[in-house]
Amino acid sequence: MSTENEGTAVPADQSAPSVPPAPPAPPATPPTPAAPTETPATAQEPTPAEAPAPTQAPAPSQAHAPAAPSPEPTPAHAPAAPAHAQTPVPAPAAAGGWPPPLPVTPAWGAPVPPAPEAPRKRTGGLVAAVLVAALVAGGVGGGVGYWAASQRDDDPTSSTTISSGDSPASFKRDPGTVAAVAAKALPSVVTIQAKSGGTDGEGGTGTGFVYDKEGHIVTNNHVVASAADGGTLSVTFSNGKSYDAEVVGRAEGYDVAVIKLKNAPSNLTPLALGDSDKVAVGDSTIAIGAPFGLSNTVTTGIISAKNRPVASGDGGSGKNSYMSALQTDASINPGNSGGPLLDASGAVIGINSAIQSTGSGYGQSQAGSIGLGFAIPVNQAKNVAEQLIKTGKPVYPVIGATVNMQDQGEGAAIAEQGTGGTPSVTPNGPAAKAGLKPGDVIVAFDDHKIDSGPTLISEIWTHKPGDTVKITYERNGKTATATVTLGERTGDS
Repeated sequence: MSTENEGTAVPADQSAPSVPPAPPAPPATPPTPAAPTETPATAQEPTPAEAPAPTQAPAPSQAHAPAAPSPEPTPAHAPAAPAHAQTPVPAPAAAGGWPPPLPVTPAWGAPVPPAPEAPRKRTGGLVAAVLVAALVAGGVGGGVGYWAASQRDDDPTSSTTISSGDSPASFKRDPGTVAAVAAKALPSVVTIQAKSGGTDGEGGTGTGFVYDKEGHIVTNNHVVASAADGGTLSVTFSNGKSYDAEVVGRAEGYDVAVIKLKNAPSNLTPLALGDSDKVAVGDSTIAIGAPFGLSNTVTTGIISAKNRPVASGDGGSGKNSYMSALQTDASINPGNSGGPLLDASGAVIGINSAIQSTGSGYGQSQAGSIGLGFAIPVNQAKNVAEQLIKTGKPVYPVIGATVNMQDQGEGAAIAEQGTGGTPSVTPNGPAAKAGLKPGDVIVAFDDHKIDSGPTLISEIWTHKPGDTVKITYERNGKTATATVTLGERTGDS
């Protein structure tokens, strides 16, 4: 019902009662007129203190209650009939302002202003405010979660399951990751099968990598040694294609060999060569090979040490090879030999050659990796490979002196006598020209400490013939230095 006429006099409509007719109520006793001295102003609106609280349901506003039937307009401030009265009560006739207004005592059921609410305690409001603040602060996430849950509940087709079609099919691996480096390098790494020319066909499996577009493959000497004299070699790429190969040259002392594909494909991609002199301990490493015949195996680690003197043999000729090796904890096992040791950019920094295994010393026994692998530095391997491709024979730098290969910890002692009774210091050789004599103990080679004969040889072979080096030696308890220009020896004799 509209309330826009509330507070304005409206003539009563006797033909349209506001409520359905009901049995007549007993006539109400006319109220006693108030004294004439009482002014109408006191009867206009009872004060809140005089108004009794109703004992039944709250009455509707004045505009909603039926007006008393009277030919005169009802004043807006006159008390309306009780909301529960079913029949209007006629008001006494009035002429010229008589009878006077009703007494100040309101009739039961008449609308009265509501009593003001008791003021709330401020402490309760503060508590509520704190609670609201806490709920707002803590309910943001919950509200969002509830909204998301309600959205799922409202949508019967929604689901939290991600189908396989939603997986990131376009995922790309960043350059420099192990997966990216391996994916780029694997097509240039090969598995080598070597068989001897004998009736038993003995041989083994190793690894190599593409060195140039002409089909040259670099590997270890001990990988191809069994096929060097009348044997056969086959090379298999990661795509499964196989090619026959032949030995171009071998360097037993360096443990480096170069073979060549007989019908090399035109799309060969050589691996990039790094700089092993710039490698630092802690650098990441990636090894690729065929451990125990499992081709295209990728392992990772770091450079554990540099300039590690290592002597290893092929197990057949009885001759050792010497290297100032890069040590890595990347898993290397038999079959990894000849494979590349890569840095984080994918460049070759070494050729995996030997492992340390429990109870077997250095070499290529069938024992597994214990985290001590050794690789020929690529700077040395490159020099050897170039020489083998050019002449088919290795060239070694020498000092022209025979040293003791057994003693360790006290330097490399020049022997009193050479092999087969020959002089231990070659006449007019590099050592002789520098003033070295039998019995001298070499304790340093350039800036590297020398603790044994193998360590001295491994350091010498990191150089080229013609290089000038400083040698520190001890003679009769005194330390002296000498400058030596390295000579050369061609071939493995």
